[in-house]
Order: sequence, then structure tokens, then C-alpha cells
Amino acid sequence: MSTPIIVGHRGARNLWAENSLTGFRNLLGLKVESVEFDVHLTAAGELLVIHDARLDRTTERSGRVADLAVGEHRSVILKGTDERIPTLAEVLEIYAPTGLELHVELKADADGKPYEGLETVAAAEIDRFGLADRSFLTSFNSDVLKKVGEVAPHIRRLSSLSHKSVEARGLRQSVEAMLQVSDVLAVEKALLSDEWDLLSALIPAERLGAWVPNDPDDLSFWLRRPIRQITTDRPDLAVKAREGLLDAAH
Repeated sequence: MSTPIIVGHRGARNLWAENSLTGFRNLLGLKVESVEFDVHLTAAGELLVIHDARLDRTTERSGRVADLAVGEHRSVILKGTDERIPTLAEVLEIYAPTGLELHVELKADADGKPYEGLETVAAAEIDRFGLADRSFLTSFNSDVLKKVGEVAPHIRRLSSLSHKSVEARGLRQSVEAMLQVSDVLAVEKALLSDEWDLLSALIPAERLGAWVPNDPDDLSFWLRRPIRQITTDRPDLAVKAREGLLDAAH
């Protein structure tokens, strides 16, 4: 199997403001194959690219993302920048002319509940830009991924797994459930390391990913593993580590 592909997490959140247009544009200057970002649905029907269901951590405002009125996101400043919360369309517009693979995470609301209809409207926006063939719709929630399969069977699905997300069902049952509704399973690196023998036996290498290694040694370790992808906050270091491994192999 070839070296894993590199996915920029929330653009590249340790290099530029997470889920910012600057970060998304700058990622194009790195030799990565993919980008990951998050989508919420407001009550007014807008698709906004931001990780948390609340504004407090990453913006100068507080309150629920879902409560923003139409166009109000344009006045919400991302901390440490002069930028606003992007829409899904603005992010897709950046990547449409490129060859990057897109990992679009469908988030839950501030109460932890999936947004009603988010699967359908996010898929429609991806289709509008002609990006279905190089997109994944992603979630920690198997019900959300099942719904994606129903409303957008032409778009691949990716499930995320962590120690916390597998607690309720147990590891083996969680993986088996996600394999039914996912093309790729991305596993938090501590869980993947702790349970490597079981997970690598259950999940084919070409369907397995790790998140989020960030330091050079950790990146080199995971880039040597037989997995499809690594998702990282430092794609610059990941590219450098991969180049080092490839140079050493020749």
C-alpha cells in the first residue's frame, strides 16, 4: 500500500485560524490530498463552516450558531482575524477548481442533536459545485451516515471514531455498525494505537484513517502504518515527514 494521504484538519488549524477562508486558501500551497471542515445548519437555512455548535470559542460572539439570522454570520469575526464565518458555498468555491478531496463533517446542534435535513442540503450544495465524486460526508453518528446513504447514495461516507464515541456500543459493535454505513473509518490516534490489532483486523487498510497526529515523530509513525489517510492540524509537518520517508526509501 502507498503512503497515506494527508488531510488538513479544519483547513490547518494549528497554522491558521480553523475553518477560515485564509486557512483553506493557504492549504492549497501545501502538497496535501485532502481537506476536512465542519458544517452547521442555521434555523434560517444557511450552511455555515464552523466546528462548534456555539460561537464562543472561535469567534468574538457568543450564542448558538443555529440562532444566527440570514446573513448575520458576515458580522461574526473569527478570533485573531478580521475574517467572518464562511458559508459552505464559499469553501466549495475555493476547492472546486482543485483536485483536493473534501471531508465535510455534518455537525450536531448545541444540544447534541443532528440537524434535521442537514444531510440533504449539504449534499445538494456539493452537487451544485459538481464535487460529489471527490467528497465525503462525515459524522460520528451512524444514523446520520445511514441518512446520507438514503438521500445522497452517490456521495461517499466517512465515520469518525474515538474512545468516547464507542463507549455506548462497545468497540467491536461500533466498528461493525460503522462499516455498514461508511466507506472510510477515521479513528482517533489513541484509540487506534491502543486497539491496533483488533481495528486493523476489522477494517481494511484502504478504509482506515488516523486523526490527529501533529508532531514530527507521531506523523512519521502513522505515515508508516498501512492506512488510507492521516488527518492533521499540521499538514506542513506531515508533508515534510512524508517526503523524508520517501527519500529514505530510495
